[in-house]
Amino acid sequence: MYFTDRGIEELESRRGEEEVTFEWLAERLKEFVDLNPDFEVPVERLATWLARLDDEDED
Repeated sequence: MYFTDRGIEELESRRGEEEVTFEWLAERLKEFVDLNPDFEVPVERLATWLARLDDEDED
């Protein structure tokens, strides 16, 4: 298990039953980056990955 999995598991256990919109998630990510600017690049990569999940492979 990666160290980061603990945070993901906590998120799942605490909020796993909730439903959220991507608009809500985008706002939380923006807030997080405002408070933690060092994480701008990883958050941007995560957001881009989530946005493009349904895109077909362009290889």
